[in-house]
Amino acid sequence: MKKLFVVLLAVLMLCGCSRTKEYATHLDKVQAEGKVIIATEGMWEPWTYVDGEGNLTGYDVELGKKIAEKLGVEAEFVTGDFTGFLSGLDNGQYDLVINGIDVTDERKEKYDFSETYAYAVSYLIVKGDNEDIKSLEDLNGKKLTNSLGSSYANLGESYGATNVGGDTFADTINNLLNGYADASINSADTYGLYIKEHPDADVKVVATIDPLDVAIPFVKGEYNDSFREAVNEVIREMKASGELSALSVQFFGTDITVK
Repeated sequence: MKKLFVVLLAVLMLCGCSRTKEYATHLDKVQAEGKVIIATEGMWEPWTYVDGEGNLTGYDVELGKKIAEKLGVEAEFVTGDFTGFLSGLDNGQYDLVINGIDVTDERKEKYDFSETYAYAVSYLIVKGDNEDIKSLEDLNGKKLTNSLGSSYANLGESYGATNVGGDTFADTINNLLNGYADASINSADTYGLYIKEHPDADVKVVATIDPLDVAIPFVKGEYNDSFREAVNEVIREMKASGELSALSVQFFGTDITVK
């Protein structure tokens, strides 16, 4: 009986190994499988969203397609809440997470990042009649509405705010308008697009936050080194050819690939 238990345990351990261990490197895996699995929200225009014809698009999505094309593989997108994206990257569920991810000191402790492909200016946003919050320092003791685990949430919490969540940009605005939260930190470009479509929205910008580098995270380790370098080469080529700037102008109306 003991011998049988040991055999079964060995089988379970073998089955439990990540399928990524079948390959010497992550790049080998992607090329052997002929696809790159990319996680993106699909609800954050103009970074990643579904257009009026039901197509997934946006700056991040089109970048992901270009990366796959230049690597000679298919792009397979998985959409969902940002909250689980980095843990999915950790366990090999996704090959890439392309979702306007800011490079922060905290994230750099765990992840290596690709070359910067955008610079994101952010706004501190409140309801139109809010006179209590005029800067990040005023967030102490206030309620923030942002995606759990996002750099925006982490930034607000570092100033003493309590984050009540908000899966999409629309959720965060609704939370402000309905009084569920006092403030939100969000992309200036996304906010500008929202105001263009909702000019009478009862929200306002009270502070501008300096641009942060936006890049693609990779789990640290030799397994990902060649894959990261292959992605970096694509980004460098797109910068040199003007493709990256053209994508930015297409979706943002301006070039966010330069500060």
